[in-house]
Amino acid sequence: MHYKKPFSVLNIFSLIMLSFYLIPSLMWASDEQKAKEIIQNQCSTCHKFEGEPESKFNLKGPDLMWAGNKYQRPWLIRWLTGKEENLYPKGYRWDNSQSKIQHPALSLVDANTVADYFIQHNQDPRIKKSFVDLATFTERESQFGADIFRKFSCLGCHQIKEDGKKIGGPISANLYDAGNRYNLDWWSRFAENPQDFTPHSGEYLADLSMLGARYIIGYLMTLGVDDFKYYEPWTSKEFKNTNIKNGARVYKEYCMQCHGSKGKGDGPGASGLEPKPAVHAQMALSDFPEDYLYNVVYHGGKAVGKSPNMPDWGLTLPTQDIADVIAFLRDNFKGGDSTATTPEPKMVKSTGCVQKHKAKKAPATYLKRENPLPATETHFKAGKALFLKEAKPVPCQMCHGKKGDGKGLGAGGLNPRPRDFTCSAMMKNIPDGQLFWTIKNGSSGTGMMAFRKLKDEQVWQLVYYIRTLVK
Repeated sequence: MHYKKPFSVLNIFSLIMLSFYLIPSLMWASDEQKAKEIIQNQCSTCHKFEGEPESKFNLKGPDLMWAGNKYQRPWLIRWLTGKEENLYPKGYRWDNSQSKIQHPALSLVDANTVADYFIQHNQDPRIKKSFVDLATFTERESQFGADIFRKFSCLGCHQIKEDGKKIGGPISANLYDAGNRYNLDWWSRFAENPQDFTPHSGEYLADLSMLGARYIIGYLMTLGVDDFKYYEPWTSKEFKNTNIKNGARVYKEYCMQCHGSKGKGDGPGASGLEPKPAVHAQMALSDFPEDYLYNVVYHGGKAVGKSPNMPDWGLTLPTQDIADVIAFLRDNFKGGDSTATTPEPKMVKSTGCVQKHKAKKAPATYLKRENPLPATETHFKAGKALFLKEAKPVPCQMCHGKKGDGKGLGAGGLNPRPRDFTCSAMMKNIPDGQLFWTIKNGSSGTGMMAFRKLKDEQVWQLVYYIRTLVK
């Protein structure tokens, strides 16, 4: 007599476990098919999803063969659900007179399905891990990147935001939210040769070093990221564990040749330099902020408005050596060495306190502007705080002095000297708009750097405070 053997507990358990493996795969197969249908029905008319990239002028929308590499998933979801503004102010084909095509909006469920499909399938094998480490990216480097962005006329095609206002050209993708939109690895490969991805797009290969590429790629990854955490090397373990003895060694090997053995600016290399090296013996380096000294040593004098003769040692010296030599500088040079004399820079003769600066004249639209802020205690205090300690990359008083008389700690060796804001005969002829524009953009040929990170209101607060320094 035969009978069916009942299912054992083990059999049932095995079936249950098998279902855990089978059901997700079946669900993914279903989601994948759904994604394919959405892409075929709603996306393929304008976008390419396979094959070689085509000229922009043959397409209605950007290629998406590498969408899984290119876009951050949260942004992609927002875009697919219609919660992001148009990337191209004049449409993808700006040369086309036809009206802009309204991008279809998917449901949240469908958007997630398509995004998952892109990440799974639309990958480009050329995309490798970026050489840019954002965990070590500094605010000063971001400012260098912003300078490069302007130098290579990127603003001609791409829009960014300054103080909440859109600036730049409208004929390519806006970049004011680039840090929330693109993946770092994709940016890095795109920068190698944009034509590999968008032939005939107008994008071009800039003549950049690896360091320059790091600056602009890192800068783009900060755009739109409100809580971006800049790296501050002067807070690192190297600066917490400095060795002044080693700093003395570094100074002897790398600094003494110009600055002299006792910091008097009389090293053997000084004779061939103009302007002359800084006279450390006359400078209260013990009072200089570590971040300022770090930027001078790491990025060179030109980066902080000092002499271009001061090399950038960042690629030569390890962080520990930089930290140690800064500790040595602050420990040994406290100012007031009567045996050291600071050479006077060659300057155009001035009348009284009036300085004959060759500052670039602001555009006419700025020259007509007057400070829109009312004369209140609030704005006075805010401007004073920026001037004395809060302005980045360095507070104004570092060069212009606490009294605004141009005798700050960093004034030595600058040619021309920092502007004397106490000079009424000079300041009365400088419009508010000129001051605003100079603070924002800097002044080439002087030690005045650009303070583009400051909001418009902060700049006007500085202008207001500076006016109170006039005697």
